Amino acid sequence: MVTPAAAEKLILENSPPFHREDCPLASAHGRVLRRDLCADRDLPPFDRVTMDGYAVRAEALAKGTGIFRVGRLQAAGMRAFKLPAAAEACIEVMTGAVVPAGADCIVPYEETTREGNQISVVGEPGRLGFGHAIHRRGSDHRSGEVIVKAGTRLTGKEIAVAAACGHGTVTVSQLPKLAVVVTGDELVEVEGAVAAHQIRRSNDHALRAALISAGYPNVARFHVRDVRHEVEHMMWHILAEYDVVVISGGVSQGKFDYLPQELQAQGVRKIFHGVAQRPGKPMWFGLSARGMPVFALPGNPVSAYTCLHRYVLPALAHASGATPAPVRSAALAVEVNFKPRLAYFPPVRLSNGPNGQLLATPDPSNTSGDLAGLVGTDGFLELPAEESVFTAGTLAPFRAW
Repeated sequence: MVTPAAAEKLILENSPPFHREDCPLASAHGRVLRRDLCADRDLPPFDRVTMDGYAVRAEALAKGTGIFRVGRLQAAGMRAFKLPAAAEACIEVMTGAVVPAGADCIVPYEETTREGNQISVVGEPGRLGFGHAIHRRGSDHRSGEVIVKAGTRLTGKEIAVAAACGHGTVTVSQLPKLAVVVTGDELVEVEGAVAAHQIRRSNDHALRAALISAGYPNVARFHVRDVRHEVEHMMWHILAEYDVVVISGGVSQGKFDYLPQELQAQGVRKIFHGVAQRPGKPMWFGLSARGMPVFALPGNPVSAYTCLHRYVLPALAHASGATPAPVRSAALAVEVNFKPRLAYFPPVRLSNGPNGQLLATPDPSNTSGDLAGLVGTDGFLELPAEESVFTAGTLAPFRAW
């Protein structure tokens, strides 16, 4: 067996990067950026008015001019007018407009009274100085500057930047074709009749939903019975067709656990089998003959769901070129005892301590088959194998579902 840290390292070292592709901006949400987004011009691209009001010269205000004569109206989207040379000249301006040439201060409506085409500044005119209510050209970013770095998973913020900078298409990682395979004669489809000795399929639905939520929508589900020739035929098709294979069940030491032998027969090279952890100890990982990752997770639902979040999702993010996200820590809210010399991944509920510290209260499921026991939990802690007693306040890595 390997440790969780060693398993993670081996998986990341053997997860080849996904290819790049150009994606229309309208379809880019949730994709991982593979080429920096740069400003195509200064941002903002002009001196921009930030408050409705009147554009004047700060020098005139400083000299005590408090009454101005309104000339034109400068709205957003119009070419800039030029402020006349007279000290009392001003141009009415709207938020978002280009600052008129010659003006360097905006007097907001709230600071004025108006009669006809004449405004009076309320109070001491000189208090409104140079640059007031003006968003200077290039003060956010200069032309050519990198704004969004490759490795970022695109959300609304980054999509807005891409649009503002004229990127109608962006270079992202291709979305892999994922196969989720569940094994076992005892499994029946959700809509099907279920006998007393059978159970409904849930692992493939759970894993598929988690993969889609993480940004990988191309997920197909398969069910393989514990019949050797069916395992052989189905795995041949899946290994040839899909970019990443996630199997649940059939990887332990049972007489009908044919998968390890069949994977080897079809050219899948085992990287490791077994991780010193609970739940999820029987986990298997290898590379197909095409060099694509194959994850064989335990069949117990809690084990499979935990291994997916601990290993599979980070591997997919790594292959997508995503910048690694820092792992958060949480403090145990209560003491935990765990005697086996294994890393322990207890499901937890999060809360905030009196000083804002993130607290984790273990809420373990009844067994590793009790997927319903995870409902209401936020994720799991990773407690190291070197200890058996973890006192309240112990900090440990936390991973969200």
